[in-house]
Amino acid sequence: MKTTQSKGFLVLGIWLILTGLMPFLSITIPYRATIMPLLALVAGILILINR
Repeated sequence: MKTTQSKGFLVLGIWLILTGLMPFLSITIPYRATIMPLLALVAGILILINR
Protein backbone atom coordinates (compact mmCIF):
# COMPACT_ATOMS: atom_id res chain seq x y z
CA MET A 1 0.00 0.00 0.00
CA LYS A 2 1.40 3.36 -1.02
CA THR A 3 1.18 6.12 1.57
CA THR A 4 0.25 9.64 0.62
CA GLN A 5 3.06 12.15 0.22
CA SER A 6 0.92 15.14 1.13
CA LYS A 7 0.38 16.10 4.76
CA GLY A 8 -2.82 17.84 3.69
CA PHE A 9 -4.33 14.62 2.38
CA LEU A 10 -3.23 12.80 5.53
CA VAL A 11 -5.05 15.35 7.72
CA LEU A 12 -8.05 15.21 5.38
CA GLY A 13 -8.13 11.42 5.69
CA ILE A 14 -8.06 11.63 9.49
CA TRP A 15 -10.86 14.20 9.42
CA LEU A 16 -13.00 12.07 7.10
CA ILE A 17 -12.52 8.93 9.19
CA LEU A 18 -13.38 10.70 12.45
CA THR A 19 -16.39 12.41 10.89
CA GLY A 20 -17.65 9.11 9.53
CA LEU A 21 -17.15 7.10 12.72
CA MET A 22 -18.56 9.51 15.29
CA PRO A 23 -22.28 8.94 14.59
CA PHE A 24 -21.97 5.14 14.40
CA LEU A 25 -19.68 4.44 17.35
CA SER A 26 -20.78 7.25 19.65
CA ILE A 27 -17.19 8.46 19.89
CA THR A 28 -16.85 11.49 22.11
CA ILE A 29 -13.93 13.79 21.55
CA PRO A 30 -13.39 16.66 23.97
CA TYR A 31 -13.68 20.04 22.20
CA ARG A 32 -14.97 18.30 19.05
CA ALA A 33 -16.79 21.46 17.96
CA THR A 34 -13.42 23.21 17.80
CA ILE A 35 -11.09 20.40 16.71
CA MET A 36 -13.03 19.13 13.68
CA PRO A 37 -13.29 22.49 11.87
CA LEU A 38 -9.63 23.18 12.64
CA LEU A 39 -8.60 19.82 11.13
CA ALA A 40 -10.62 20.61 8.01
CA LEU A 41 -9.08 24.09 7.78
CA VAL A 42 -5.52 22.77 8.20
CA ALA A 43 -6.11 20.06 5.59
CA GLY A 44 -7.47 22.60 3.10
CA ILE A 45 -4.58 25.00 3.61
CA LEU A 46 -1.95 22.27 3.31
CA ILE A 47 -3.56 20.93 0.12
CA LEU A 48 -3.72 24.41 -1.39
CA ILE A 49 -0.04 25.09 -0.71
CA ASN A 50 0.88 21.55 -1.86
CA ARG A 51 2.56 20.29 1.31
